[in-house]
Amino acid sequence: MHPQRSLTVREIRPDEFDLVWPVFHAVISSGDTYAYSPHLTIDEARTTWTAPPARAFLAELDGTVVATYTLRPNQPGLGNHVANAGYMVAPGARGQGIAGTLCEHSIETARGAGFTAMQFNFVVSSNEGAVRLWQRCGFSIVGQVPAAFRHSERGLTDVFIMHRFLSP
Repeated sequence: MHPQRSLTVREIRPDEFDLVWPVFHAVISSGDTYAYSPHLTIDEARTTWTAPPARAFLAELDGTVVATYTLRPNQPGLGNHVANAGYMVAPGARGQGIAGTLCEHSIETARGAGFTAMQFNFVVSSNEGAVRLWQRCGFSIVGQVPAAFRHSERGLTDVFIMHRFLSP
């Protein structure tokens, strides 16, 4: 990211989801990284991204919303010590280190909330930039699900399950 530019990350309430909707919609409409329907409505997206126990965050670059992430328990009950997160960066803001900053922020937030690990359940294998980034952030591929994603251009594509512990 350019040194003079200022990225701020803050938590949002469900009634602020409209601030991140343009980013969310742009990401899911491409059909190449998220399993969400490209036709998901704003209300469905708001519920998916912000309904408790999920917490949602936005990132602003010089006052413009450029990204969002959600953080939640990966599973309820006896699996709720492992966090899950999803990240979306506006197409025009990619390649500036924003996703890495969000990942670091989410790891610290998850640690602060008492999670002991973080797991990504559905990383599309053809999203090579994301896979490399998550590996740089300490995640390992712990599983692969064959043909689990219907990629908009490539057809059936494998997905990875990625994991890391959150110990300091």
